[in-house]
Amino acid sequence: MSATFHVEADPARDLVRIKLSGFFSPDDIEGFLEARRAAHASLRCGPNQHLTINDVREMKIQSQEIVAAFRDMLSAPDYRSRRLAFVTGPTLARSQLLRALENRAARCFDDHFSAEAWLFSPDAGEASSPGRAAA
Repeated sequence: MSATFHVEADPARDLVRIKLSGFFSPDDIEGFLEARRAAHASLRCGPNQHLTINDVREMKIQSQEIVAAFRDMLSAPDYRSRRLAFVTGPTLARSQLLRALENRAARCFDDHFSAEAWLFSPDAGEASSPGRAAA
């Protein structure tokens, strides 16, 4: 399955929704980065004040080159979100995601409802390390 991605900004909620699926190539990463840049340009909040939810349930196991590219992408300060949530499935791709998140405070969830509830919860503590939240 080739890679597909969808990046959508919800400026009223300072939220970026991302859906990634398939197997990524370096060209796919470049296309995704451009789509992310365009979505972020429509946000109304200050830099790094947005929330991000990523649905990666349909991602395939990625090459080490692509895992490294995602790691670099996640550590870049320009697009760093205030809170970062991932909706994952019980696959090996989840373990690759957790490795890519090694320098980010983020949480993994089983469903969108739980992920968004955490993102928008005013008293939700920031995750100190990537982890899986109970759904």
